[in-house]
Amino acid sequence: MPHLSVVVPAYNEEKRLPRTLARLFQYYEAQAYSYEVIVVSDGSQDGTAKLVADFAESHPTFRLIDYSPNHGKGYAVRTGILAANGEQILFCDADMATPQEETEKLIPHMEAGADVAIGSRPLKESNLEKHQPFLREMFGRTANKAIQLLAVPGIKDTQCGFKMFTNKAAHDIFSRCKLDEFGFDFECLMVARDLGYRIDEVPIRWLDQEGSKVVLMRDGPRALRDLLKIRLAGRRGRLKKRAES
Repeated sequence: MPHLSVVVPAYNEEKRLPRTLARLFQYYEAQAYSYEVIVVSDGSQDGTAKLVADFAESHPTFRLIDYSPNHGKGYAVRTGILAANGEQILFCDADMATPQEETEKLIPHMEAGADVAIGSRPLKESNLEKHQPFLREMFGRTANKAIQLLAVPGIKDTQCGFKMFTNKAAHDIFSRCKLDEFGFDFECLMVARDLGYRIDEVPIRWLDQEGSKVVLMRDGPRALRDLLKIRLAGRRGRLKKRAES
């Protein structure tokens, strides 16, 4: 069993992945702990799956999960996490907006007893080196206020794609998660809180990257719809395990 599993959801990331895979290998090979990297190609229509498969042939700590058609980021993260074997499980974005060395900031929280440690951009100690475009950032702040009010009061940033879980917490939480799209971020934290897991927010370094898969006018209303749906389902509904598990 590796100490750390790193799950990377990827949809049509052929252009970004060579740099990302090289950096993941460089960083984790330099650490004292064992690791695995799982890249989940979420119905990619470009060369994503082949690129990862080729890389994994010469890098045995890397593996590919590939399926079709595209289901959404939440589905991809859930698939990767439920296949992960690490004592701790981190999921991070293929664009590396949060640099991989920020892993070092989450691990001490896990060692101190956290079940979940999440990167959080609004914390005053965080370093946002490159902001999102103004409209996207304002939309994100507004959406986060709604999420705090309706989903996870007290958590300042649910949507940052840099979250670490103990193996037990990860499998316990994601076996219950049902959202396949971008709302999975707040859903997994709602379920974690329902189950009584300790969640630590951690200040991080973050740099906006071009090429986001989030489309504001499409994904914003979907996220609000999903938030209301899981809110109305109540604690009992959220804690019901998925039928296929």
